[in-house]
Amino acid sequence: MKPAVAIVEPKTPGNIGTIARAMKNFGMDDLKLVNPPEIERDGDAYGFAAQARNDVLPNYDEVTFDELVENYHTVGMTATTNEDASRHVRFPFKTPRELADSLAEVGTKTVLIFGREANGLTNDELARVDEICSIPASAEYPALNLGQAATVTLYELRDVTVEQRQLPDVERERANESEIEGFYDAFADLLESSGHPEEKRPKAMRMIRRVIGRAHPTGREITTLRGIVRRANQRAEASDARRMGCNDR
Repeated sequence: MKPAVAIVEPKTPGNIGTIARAMKNFGMDDLKLVNPPEIERDGDAYGFAAQARNDVLPNYDEVTFDELVENYHTVGMTATTNEDASRHVRFPFKTPRELADSLAEVGTKTVLIFGREANGLTNDELARVDEICSIPASAEYPALNLGQAATVTLYELRDVTVEQRQLPDVERERANESEIEGFYDAFADLLESSGHPEEKRPKAMRMIRRVIGRAHPTGREITTLRGIVRRANQRAEASDARRMGCNDR
């Protein structure tokens, strides 16, 4: 179930538009605003929203913090966690990636709550939410811009919220193991026909397996490589046959 996204008392309309755009980028459309500023059709919110200006942004719901707590499983977003077991208001916490893993297993209405630009969510608000999420960042400067924090978080949730992407699924396009093993067989034949020292062939095979294993070649790539190796092997065998013929004379 895709989570809703709530912003508590945002002061900058441009941040609202930025978050609406990030929501559309990563497959979300349920935007909640708590005490928002006036959002004008020709203002920054719509300007920053890009294509989200047609659906996500104009369809936002104005709600109260109480309504979020009463109707959703709530996840409060904060930059500082006070990671100390004696300070349990913001402890423990999940990273956005860990949150994605947990949400994938939970079928309930969830809302991600982002706080104010200047000081985020108050301790009283954080004490009322069900979970805390924080983006790991430099200890010297952990606070992200509101729009940046939302974009990073929603990106990490993409496996939960995005059904179809514009990029190919590279893991699924990896050549199947039988194709890759066929390449290894062809490469082993080449080592033999080219006269590579027999005692060095096992090491050479281990090395080529490591290289190919790291590369995750597609079916087309492994077919091309196998064809090149096969032709090289044929050339080597033909050269060896001619040499043997000369020696017979």
